[in-house]
Amino acid sequence: MKQQTVIGNRIIGADQPPFVIAEMSGNHNQSLDRALAIVDAAAAAGAHALKLQTYTADTMTIDLDEGAFHIGDPNSLWQGTSLYKLYQEAHTPWEWHAPIFARCRERGLICFSTPFDETAVEFLETLNVPCYKIASFENTDLPLIRKVAATGKPMIISTGMATVAELDETVRVAREAGCPGLILLKCTSTYPATPANTNIRTIPHLRELFGCEAGLSDHTMGTGVAVAAVALGATVIEKHFTLRRADGGVDAAFSLEPEELQSLVVETERAWQALGGISYGPTEGEKPSLAYRRSLYVIKDMKAGEEFTRDNVRAIRPGYGLPPKFIYILLGKSVQKDIQRGTPVSFDLF
Repeated sequence: MKQQTVIGNRIIGADQPPFVIAEMSGNHNQSLDRALAIVDAAAAAGAHALKLQTYTADTMTIDLDEGAFHIGDPNSLWQGTSLYKLYQEAHTPWEWHAPIFARCRERGLICFSTPFDETAVEFLETLNVPCYKIASFENTDLPLIRKVAATGKPMIISTGMATVAELDETVRVAREAGCPGLILLKCTSTYPATPANTNIRTIPHLRELFGCEAGLSDHTMGTGVAVAAVALGATVIEKHFTLRRADGGVDAAFSLEPEELQSLVVETERAWQALGGISYGPTEGEKPSLAYRRSLYVIKDMKAGEEFTRDNVRAIRPGYGLPPKFIYILLGKSVQKDIQRGTPVSFDLF
């Protein structure tokens, strides 16, 4: 039997409601007060976890604004700046981590982070994180995968851009290096992503292929894709989260607002509840409704010896008479006694 993955006080699996992660990323807009307000809003919306990103501009890249270090793609949300300046704007100062983790504990949220290099892993270990997340762009960084797996904590890995061969290598390395529980998140690494480019049918395939839990790291707008993913078996849903998109910020354009996050939590749990099992026949809840099926009733007063005809018997509601299929046997038969209009038809009447 597949081992369960446990993160903090939550069991992750098909027999549990989806684990909903609110991703803060750079939506704090370089304000610790705003970061703490995001924690409060995520908790109030019913999220189960809050995730940070742990890096500095210098651990991500070098300070150069030319060539490949300049973001020139006209379709990018961050077109016109450099990688270094983007990460300066988006990073969560490391000294903020402890107060953010403390606020999460106060609000009942599981807090963890995405490390982007080995120094971030070492720092996060001092905060006793319950698990680690590997971002799509780092899912082929095998030295980082080994470093994280060696902590003995569960790992959540986004699969964006990775081929099956690359994922196979990543999963093997993680498990060989000591990862006790692995969750793969289907991810499309465009910001925002379109539903048509999300391919959530991959989720059950990931679970089967790699023998682990699978979910969705969702960059689409709204909640529809995430709800559909749960219907396909996703056990983890991760979404970027902000207080208000109108406030701006590096990830604001594709982040949920509090009311939307609350809807995501409610609707993904409803989708999970609706999965149930393979079932035919009335459920316990449906059994009272059987009384309102159609059945055969006498619709005119009848005298003893009178025959059943289309004029005096009909299939109507409620359902206490014989099923409608017996009408053909009934027609032409004589009744044994007087019958009042509204009597359910039974075999002892003829």
